[in-house]
Amino acid sequence: MIPHCGVLVRKMTSEKMMPKILLHQYASSPFAEKIRVCLGIKGLGWCAVDEPVIMPKPELIALTGGYRRIPVLQIGADIYCDSQLIVRELERRFPEPTLFPAGDRGLTQATALWTDRVVFQAAVAIIFGGLGDNVPSAFIKDREALRGGSFDTAAMGAAVPHMMGQLRAHVALLAEQLADGRSFLTGERPGLADANSYYNLWFIRSAYPPATKAFDQLPHVGDWLERVRAIGHGERSEVSREAALDIAQKSEPLAGTIATQDAKHAGKQVTVAADDYGRDQICGVLVGSSEHHISVRREDPIAGQVVVHFPRIGYSIES
Repeated sequence: MIPHCGVLVRKMTSEKMMPKILLHQYASSPFAEKIRVCLGIKGLGWCAVDEPVIMPKPELIALTGGYRRIPVLQIGADIYCDSQLIVRELERRFPEPTLFPAGDRGLTQATALWTDRVVFQAAVAIIFGGLGDNVPSAFIKDREALRGGSFDTAAMGAAVPHMMGQLRAHVALLAEQLADGRSFLTGERPGLADANSYYNLWFIRSAYPPATKAFDQLPHVGDWLERVRAIGHGERSEVSREAALDIAQKSEPLAGTIATQDAKHAGKQVTVAADDYGRDQICGVLVGSSEHHISVRREDPIAGQVVVHFPRIGYSIES
């Protein structure tokens, strides 16, 4: 079990203790729920750093250099963006219990492209199309800025019947996987496949319960959802955004290595940006990369020197 937050702000590199896991999140975030379930599977202690649902997010931006999406994982002065990389880092640092009990590491991580994009977009259309005029105008304006385009709840509402059919078809795949009586999607132990597949259905149940009729009657799914819910979120405590900044400033980021294909960028100023939405460019010096990640070092007057890490899939790097 990782120690709780307790007394913060001491220089981590001088202490004989495990690093503190800080998750920048908010309660209704579906992608944060995915990570909270992963923390539950691993039985980890962690600190919730609650961020606003919409901009401005000054403390988060000080850490990331411009990346505003939730969740963000912070361990000392290392800042991990995007749930796909957060999962990878949690598994690297805390390998047991594994998120891949069936040995399906590559395949299960690939399913995130299904749940994070196709299924998520169906969930968004169903929820916000169903809520319609009840969606706050400030939220719509914020999400239009994030998407770089319209967030038209009326158009989503018109698409709800189609998207409900699509969602049911996606969830029917889960029912098929569970049909042999297994407890979780890859066997008797929960893993990332369950967290990936659970969070969109949790999002719908939490934000727009009438839409659960799209999957409530499918066999095996309801019991599986309850088993995943019962895993919990590990040992959670709270820490303020200001304290998280202080931790970053009083810590030192880990050293990294750079992959051969990125050698031309080594030690140089680069920009990293998502290629789907939330395309804010983050500038920094390339200090690490692999087939799976990109890491840039940056200085901030509030956060100090931090290294911000991004997944390779879905992100571009330019000098």
